[in-house]
Amino acid sequence: MTMDITGTIKGIKYKPLFLDKLKEIDIKEFNINEVPATCLLKSNNNLFAVSKWVSPKRTRSYPFERVYNSLGISKKITVIPIVKDEGASGDRDFIQWDTVSLMSLLDVFVIFAYYDKAEINPRNEQKITNQQFNNKYVIAKIKEIEQYHSSALHWNLNELNVSFHDILDKAKLAYLKIERTTKVALHNISGLDNFKEKIGKDVSLFMQFSREKAQKAQGREYVTLQPKESLSTFSKAKITITNYLGGQYFFTVDEIEIVKETIYLIEGKHSQNSLLPSKGDIKDGLLKMILYCNLIDVKVNNKRIKSCPVLLLTSSRLTDSMSSLDTKQKRDKYFEKNKFSNSQKTMIETLITEANKNNFIVKLIYSK
Repeated sequence: MTMDITGTIKGIKYKPLFLDKLKEIDIKEFNINEVPATCLLKSNNNLFAVSKWVSPKRTRSYPFERVYNSLGISKKITVIPIVKDEGASGDRDFIQWDTVSLMSLLDVFVIFAYYDKAEINPRNEQKITNQQFNNKYVIAKIKEIEQYHSSALHWNLNELNVSFHDILDKAKLAYLKIERTTKVALHNISGLDNFKEKIGKDVSLFMQFSREKAQKAQGREYVTLQPKESLSTFSKAKITITNYLGGQYFFTVDEIEIVKETIYLIEGKHSQNSLLPSKGDIKDGLLKMILYCNLIDVKVNNKRIKSCPVLLLTSSRLTDSMSSLDTKQKRDKYFEKNKFSNSQKTMIETLITEANKNNFIVKLIYSK
């Protein structure tokens, strides 16, 4: 039995509480390559939260944590490389439509950036490392955003429609230069031309191209489910989320559970050696919670059903289980039993407050 879950998001309402304190940097001192993963940027009395990705691929290096940390500020910018080539014997990743769509949904302005400096990887001389963004370009785009008075969604679509080819050309020239200076063979440059061609002049082609790739990836992650009678939870169900623009996201839900007329969409984060998963892992999970909390018109195999998001934190070092629905007294006993430090208690209590404010459930449970 396969299970197809669909839902719609009209807009995002969410109150983040689990935020890091961000360092404030003046635009005069700003260098995208040197600032922290997420920071505050001050320019002409304006304050932005700026995050950066180290790859266009969202499965590498917790970019969602970086974006999550920027959500406390009203104007949010994220800098994403349009392409990252690590050398002919390594990976070459391209920006995906779903990433852009997700950022638009979260009201985050995307700067599609490109690398123009790199070094030979000392551990593997067939690869390059320490790739640096063109900082002048990033600052110019930040200044454009400062003057821009429409939504992030419009900015992102406009950048794709108007500037995308130009940025790809810049990336292409930069990688040719990097190849010459490092003498490391990179992927065939025609791949960038193909990418440019496939996208054409039209965002809808980019959507289609990325969507096909995302669906294939989703298909690889996805496991056909067992008959419902034998399992109360299924692992790896597919969920397709449509936004009000028709933009679609293809996600794989770690686990789902159907109880009576409610489907629980469970995002799991596991820790093998610590009592709790890392902050980065938890925030990565929270970005999924933001999506799942704002789902409407949820259907399973085309049949409407209520949905409830769950952030499941598991560890081989935990004893028993606890939920954000438990009483404070019960939670305190659980913390004591599992010898939580004060900072771990504070972290979980903050998470529980965030869950209660935004209508999702947090569960802690033992798992190998």
